[in-house]
Amino acid sequence: MRKVKKKEKVYFPDPKFNDPLVTRFVNHIMKNGKKNIAYNIFYNAMNKIDIIKEKEEKSALEIWKEGLKNVTPHVEVISRRMGGSNIQVPAPISSNSKITKAMKLLISCASIRTEKTMANKLAYEIWDAFQEQGEAVKRKENIHKMAEANKAFSHFRF
Repeated sequence: MRKVKKKEKVYFPDPKFNDPLVTRFVNHIMKNGKKNIAYNIFYNAMNKIDIIKEKEEKSALEIWKEGLKNVTPHVEVISRRMGGSNIQVPAPISSNSKITKAMKLLISCASIRTEKTMANKLAYEIWDAFQEQGEAVKRKENIHKMAEANKAFSHFRF
């Protein structure tokens, strides 16, 4: 084997929900090493989701996990040079990369929303993802559509 497998990174659980997935999400929100600000953004978004949900009996953390699952892509397209042209080859994504891509999709789509604070943007994007609508879900569907359209090149995956 040419490539050495990377050691899987261990994430410590966050202080409030005691979940390592939350810490991983907060690390993606974080900019310039300001982890406390990132935690405040996430926790304020969870509080906002508690306010938004009306008759939903799930907790805010369960809504976030369900929304993350709805945004998770299962395939991606990889650009390959064949002859003189680049072709898009669909390939499955590893489970670790799926989670990372879903988190980045959710955060990037939240940041372009028009609400005032990042916590509100994130809360409404998570809520939309939970209901299987919104920009992040559309982007995931576009990724899947591109992979479906280029299914003919799937045998170039090596």
